[in-house]
Amino acid sequence: MSVQRNDWSLQRKGQIDQDRHKERVRDAIKKNLGSIVSNESIILSDGKRVVKVPIRSLDEYKFRFDYRKKKHVGTGDGDSKVGDVIGHEGLPGQGPGAGQGAGDQPGQEYYEAEVDIDEIAKLIFEDLHLPYLEEKAKQAVPSKTTKFTEIRRAGILSNLDKRRSLIENIKRQARETGNAHIGPFKREDLRYKSWEEQVTYESNAVVIAMMDVSGSMGEFKKYIARSFYFWMVRFLKTKYDNVKIVFISHHTEAKEVNEGQFFTQGESGGTVVSSAYRLALDVIGERFPAHDWNIYPFHFSDGDNYYSDNDEAVKLADELIATCNLFGYGEIGEEGASSYRRSSGALLSIFKDRLKSQDRFVGVRIDDKEEVYPALKEFFGKRGETA
Repeated sequence: MSVQRNDWSLQRKGQIDQDRHKERVRDAIKKNLGSIVSNESIILSDGKRVVKVPIRSLDEYKFRFDYRKKKHVGTGDGDSKVGDVIGHEGLPGQGPGAGQGAGDQPGQEYYEAEVDIDEIAKLIFEDLHLPYLEEKAKQAVPSKTTKFTEIRRAGILSNLDKRRSLIENIKRQARETGNAHIGPFKREDLRYKSWEEQVTYESNAVVIAMMDVSGSMGEFKKYIARSFYFWMVRFLKTKYDNVKIVFISHHTEAKEVNEGQFFTQGESGGTVVSSAYRLALDVIGERFPAHDWNIYPFHFSDGDNYYSDNDEAVKLADELIATCNLFGYGEIGEEGASSYRRSSGALLSIFKDRLKSQDRFVGVRIDDKEEVYPALKEFFGKRGETA
């Protein structure tokens, strides 16, 4: 097989390999969003634009020296026949590090891929939106989306439109030689995609984030609540312009705090959930009347509440549901306790018994870090598109 001296694809082989590697990293991230969303290196990244995400068996292509001095790739003893079973994946007690006690065999290789946090956010947020969004009397909130809408003769390489460039190459070859075929590329063949920001208008919206900071909220529970709210805040700021966010923390008393205090406050005291719901209703009544605003209160707690406060908490939750577009409650269990026996006094059980007929109440239970992403989808999934 002959290769043209000016084969354009060969001149870009390194770039093609890098693009393929980036696509594999993207696919790996998309398949493991559950674990990545709750990854500590991201949650505690302090707003850095690039974070390191551990991804198994993905590395950019390069030559490696066989430092183990064993058989080279592609060699064997020659005794295997067609149909022989080479090995079984996932059997206990077999393979590197799978047996009892310490082993002397190497494990699977993991690589830390540096990924822009905005790229991760784009994958997480692509199917999320504010549910039951309605047109309100007040001015609308602008929401921006970026779309490729134009083809130009100049641009950056990452925006190269390969299909259109091939078409231009074939058309030029047809004009010059009378034979429509792919030939050596020239600068005049290249076409680049261009984009523009399209502004749509969403109705006014306010999100009220409530978090239990009582003494029963240990490290794991606090981390889960902050993980959810970290992505929720980023989702709202990424997808919507000027959506208001109100932060409320509570133990036996509730108070409105700023974003920094909300994510750093330690845990102490008992739990009176009604204090948070009452403050949320006061904030709505004073600053965000329902006829002007779409209202979304969310509350995360471990489900423990002062027993005499349960009736009042449910009564105020009823008022929030009647007033707001959607009320979301997340209950956090003990770490890894997927079979945790829920107390009949836990808030989620009480809410489900009393509010199961309410379409605009969503309750979730989280017992593991990987359940944060499903909770985001449950609260912000596609439903009730009335706007």
